[in-house]
Parts: sequence; C-alpha cells; structure tokens
Amino acid sequence: MHVAEIGAMLREARMRARIDVSEIEAQTKIRAKYLRALENEEWDLLPGPTYVKSFLRTYAQALGLDARLIVEQYRLNYERPTEHELVPLAPSSTRSRPAPSRRGGSGPRRPIPGIWLAAGGAVVLVIFLVVLGSLGSGGSKHHPTTPLKTVTAVTTPRHHTHAVTTPPPTAPAYASLQLRPTAAVYVCLVTSLGHKVLNGVILSPGEPETVHRAHVFILTLGNGDLTMKVNGKVMTVPQSSTPLTYAVSSHGRRLLPASDAPNCP
Repeated sequence: MHVAEIGAMLREARMRARIDVSEIEAQTKIRAKYLRALENEEWDLLPGPTYVKSFLRTYAQALGLDARLIVEQYRLNYERPTEHELVPLAPSSTRSRPAPSRRGGSGPRRPIPGIWLAAGGAVVLVIFLVVLGSLGSGGSKHHPTTPLKTVTAVTTPRHHTHAVTTPPPTAPAYASLQLRPTAAVYVCLVTSLGHKVLNGVILSPGEPETVHRAHVFILTLGNGDLTMKVNGKVMTVPQSSTPLTYAVSSHGRRLLPASDAPNCP
C-alpha cells in the first residue's frame, strides 16, 4: 500500500466528520502532536511500533473506521515479518563470497615462496658458474673461458579478482491475486481499505478466473478446496474444518486469527 494512504484515510475521516484534533485528543487521551504525526505518517515522531499500533487502533475506533484493517495495513507495510510468518514469493538470492581485501598502506608485501626459491636457485647457479670459470682460466691459458650471461628471475604479478554480487529481486508494490476453486468454497475478499471485492460468494470449479489487484487483501475461505495464485506463485490451502483467514500482500501471505476475519454475509 502506498505510504500516504493510512494518514490520508484518518485525516479525511476526521474532516468528513468535522471533528477537530483537540476533540480527538480529549476523547482518546492521545496528545495532539501524536495524532498529527499519525495523519502525516511521521512514524519517527512516535514512541515506537507498539505505541503506533495502539494509537492507530484507538484513533480509528474514535473515527468509526475498521481499526483491525488499519493496524494490519501498518504491520504489512512497516513491520518486518519473521521467516515463519510469510511464504516468500521469490527464491532467496545466493550469497556471494566476499571479495578478497587488498592490503592497504605502504608496508612490505608478503613474498611468494616459489618465486624466492627460483631466484635463490638462479643466484646459486650464477656463483657456481663464475667459480668454475675462474678455475678453468687458471689451469689453461690457451682456452679462454666464455663470458657468462646473467640470469634474471622474472616474476609475474598476481591478479586479484572481485566477486560480483547480484541484488535480490524486489517485490512489486501491488499484490495480484487469482482464486481457483477445486470444489464449492465460500469466499470473502476485502481490501485493507474496506472495499469488498467478493462479498461472501460461493465459487465453483470452471468459473472464469478474475485477477484482483490491491496493496493488501484480507481473505476468508470456508474450506481448503481452493488454490490461490499470488503474483504468479501458486499456493495451496490446507483442509480445515473451520474457516481460514489470510492477509495477502506483494510480500506473500500470512495466516490471521479468526477474530480478524472480515465481515461478509
């Protein structure tokens, strides 16, 4: 859901009822500066997430709004869900290995053992050949020795490679929802703003599928004879002898308690 909709909904409801902030302050015992922060969605000015949800619930009830849906909308958009609360819509990206760090500063670099062994061997060979040449020239004056060539050890610089990290895919802002019944099933589908998309209807197999889009859905199913497709990902519903209620957003779905079920006939 767009970040401005919670505050705008509260402000519009208060202005539509022609109620001043001071009246809400006296009724709810919430300071006026916190009420204005809720309407402006200035969450940093509020004491913390627990107080934000409590203030939202009290403010929404005072304005005659559905406090449960407003609090659920805040939780889905501003609270980070735990791993067992959500069914992810996209596979988690593979964690890349950290790139090897370069040693900074002007201090000496650690020598490479193989290169130093080769260089040391070349130096020993040169000394041996020089000594051998000197002995040969002293024993015979008619056979001059051939000048020796200097052997130079060449080192090859090592190249450092850096791992390239791929950012994880971002979830879309809207949830795209399709319902596919496998048998007759009761469905109540409501958006977080209170709009009833499916107002307590019975869906049967073979009916044309409709794609519903919203920031957040609240969905109640009479049984588990249905699969849902959220942003292209198919999710099954477990069989249950009691109705099941879910909150569905672009981040996934989350099972809600029965007390949070929307009101449908």
